Amino acid sequence: MRTTLTIDDDIAALLEKENRRAGEPMKQTVNRALRNGLLQAVKPVPPKRFVVKPLDLGTTPEQWARWSNMKLEDILEEAEGPK
Repeated sequence: MRTTLTIDDDIAALLEKENRRAGEPMKQTVNRALRNGLLQAVKPVPPKRFVVKPLDLGTTPEQWARWSNMKLEDILEEAEGPK
């Protein structure tokens, strides 16, 4: 397929640099770059595994039991001190 493209200056510079590195015709460089970019764009990116790292607050089970029945502002006041 033949087409006319307007390529941004920064992309043209990258293509020229890659073309010199690879030592191939510009047509091959452009096709390879487009192919690689498009194939990567359609590949689903596997999500990073999210791991929760618990933080030891140095609290006792009794404190947790008491806090479970308190309002958040009361818990913060007890943990951090009065405002």
